Amino acid sequence: MATDFPSPEVAVTLLLVVSDVERSKLFYRDVLGATVYREYGGTSCVLQFQGTWLLLTSGGGPTEDKPTVVFAPPTDPDVVSHEITLRVPDCRGAYETLQARGAGFLTPPVTYEWEIRAFFRDPDGHLLEISETR
Repeated sequence: MATDFPSPEVAVTLLLVVSDVERSKLFYRDVLGATVYREYGGTSCVLQFQGTWLLLTSGGGPTEDKPTVVFAPPTDPDVVSHEITLRVPDCRGAYETLQARGAGFLTPPVTYEWEIRAFFRDPDGHLLEISETR
């Protein structure tokens, strides 16, 4: 039996492994404005953020369905395998707002021919970017 994929019922969840679920929950809720949807005993938290599900979870070892996979937070914030990019209408305004809420930016916004952007990190070093198309 063939199934259409993806169907409208498919939702995407971004999973971030963090060292302290509560600390990360507060960052994504209080700094970025995510809404807490559900928490699971201190080991994970589901947030809704700009139409996307965000799952914050503590690390863990292999399981039956992922027998060789270990979940761990980043070990070096300067080595990046992924980032979250937030397209914003006003990069400098978003920078000022997020900075006032406690986001620590790598630099102030930088202007390029095609965009204005600035990078910051969550408490575990996951890289986030605000970007305004020019």
